[in-house]
Amino acid sequence: MTATLDLWPIGNCQVSALVDRAGRFVWGCVPRVDGEPTFCSLLDDRPRGGEEGSSGFWDIDLEGCVETRQSYVRNTPVLITRHSDADGNAIEVVDFAPRFRRNGRMYRPVAFCRIVRPVAGSPRVRVRLRPARDWGAQSPERTRGSNHIRYLLNDMTLRLSSNAPIGWIEEERLFRVERPLYFFLGPDESFAAAIPTAIDAMLDRTVREWRHWVRDLATPAEWQDAVIRAAITLKLCQHEETGAIVAALTTSIPEHAGSQRNWDYRFCWIRDAYYTVQALNRLGALDVLEGYLEYLRNIVDNAKGGHIQPLYGVGGEAQLPERIAESLPGYRGMGPVRVGNQAYEQVQHDAYGQIVLSNAQAFFDQRLFRIAGQGDFEALEPVGERAFEAFDKPDAGLWELRTRSHVHTYSAAMCWAACDRLASVAKHLGLADRAAFWRDRADTMRQRIEQAAWRPDTKRMSATFSGDDLDASLIQLLDLRFVAPDDPRFRGTLEAVEAGLRRGSHMLRYATEDDFGLPHTAFNVCTFWLIEALHATGRVEDARVLLEEMIERRTPAGLLSEDIDPSTGELWGNYPQTYSLVGLINSAMLLSKPWTEVR
Repeated sequence: MTATLDLWPIGNCQVSALVDRAGRFVWGCVPRVDGEPTFCSLLDDRPRGGEEGSSGFWDIDLEGCVETRQSYVRNTPVLITRHSDADGNAIEVVDFAPRFRRNGRMYRPVAFCRIVRPVAGSPRVRVRLRPARDWGAQSPERTRGSNHIRYLLNDMTLRLSSNAPIGWIEEERLFRVERPLYFFLGPDESFAAAIPTAIDAMLDRTVREWRHWVRDLATPAEWQDAVIRAAITLKLCQHEETGAIVAALTTSIPEHAGSQRNWDYRFCWIRDAYYTVQALNRLGALDVLEGYLEYLRNIVDNAKGGHIQPLYGVGGEAQLPERIAESLPGYRGMGPVRVGNQAYEQVQHDAYGQIVLSNAQAFFDQRLFRIAGQGDFEALEPVGERAFEAFDKPDAGLWELRTRSHVHTYSAAMCWAACDRLASVAKHLGLADRAAFWRDRADTMRQRIEQAAWRPDTKRMSATFSGDDLDASLIQLLDLRFVAPDDPRFRGTLEAVEAGLRRGSHMLRYATEDDFGLPHTAFNVCTFWLIEALHATGRVEDARVLLEEMIERRTPAGLLSEDIDPSTGELWGNYPQTYSLVGLINSAMLLSKPWTEVR
């Protein structure tokens, strides 16, 4: 079956898996999101006679299946897949990763649960659990016990515990399902409790945990289902142990067919995480912000006032060397499959602004468990100093150009925002001298940016100080409060960006050649930035039409990847992509009618 992005994420903020339209686990890494893939067939589409010998998936096949339907349990990432055959036999498969409070802390093991229930007739199934190791290069050794099979991976040993006949699982035999079957793939530990009872209890507590989390969201009156699904998935992208937020759950899904633009997004970008917490803050999901700020404070402390990378590992790792996994041919055979991301070596000045912006709310929001104080402000001041030093210096920019550097207006404006917000925080803390100091810095930066980026002949801002470039990131000057919606300079910039980069209902990042030539796909978050700008400038109906179209573009799971082909509507790029889901949430919050109209 040709790989697609019709994928359903499950997870518990420690591990995750992507389930395809046939109910097969095709992607999932252990012991955390940036680990080796135990399931990697998403990136290995080679036909192998009856798939004998292939690995990297977990299948529960109904004999003679003719129809498969999938849906989530409401307000959870618990997936229900129903398979039916032509004779009326049917099964239901429940997939989830346990996550619930136990003994005063969150229980989120490196584990996946599957429940197979007979729902009609006399269904026969074949269970094929074939984990991979060494990035798909080989299958792990395994040993068998009376009720379990152990798989010896590189970073850990996984144990499958089940009440199904273990021999039939190991031999991949067809057998009739006459009672519910339970599977727990997790740490190499004895399953002490009765497997059916324990997994049913895990399912119940996991459903309740997620529903309680969703109940606390301040959702808009319209597009609630889309917003809730996006919020749940953004939460799944947080590595809860440290608070880090990954940009996506996958690596190396190309930005378009044969593009070579294949990147590993399973790391924490300062930029992407800022946008994620910004969106979830608007929904009131403050647990994500609090967890991320703890992670971010450690990043700042370790930098000791020096350079801060654009991205780090989910454990705060600074070294993320990039290599090619030669053993995997890639999504639809479109390699390379990259592991690690060389962008950690880049200079991207906008990170300083995003660090301060992410922290700023903690000084004002009385709902937080930990309100930031003067000590936190003083820890952020070196970040502001770096922003002031770097704002008009060349960098790789937010699109992470690998062979070029410019002074990017977006990066400069983000650095300005760092100093601007430090001035506001200092004023709030009653530190008049520091407030005046940072206000003076911000004013100096603003004057320089306005002078260097404005093009009076075309009456718009340029994406770089040195050129006359169009870039969708210029729209973000509005969100940063660098310009106001009625500022003629912003109006002229928006008009130029829309004319130059809009392709039907979608927005390109830019339309000039980069390290890999001309981009062919639109960047989904840029379309949402356009929607926000249209709303701010009074074109509300245009904005609503675009939002409805983007909601229609989502996968059956209700999610979006990074990119979209403007001509065909096909999704490309890593999935699910936090940027895209952030844009959906922000746009829905802006455009929804108020609750007072439906109460």
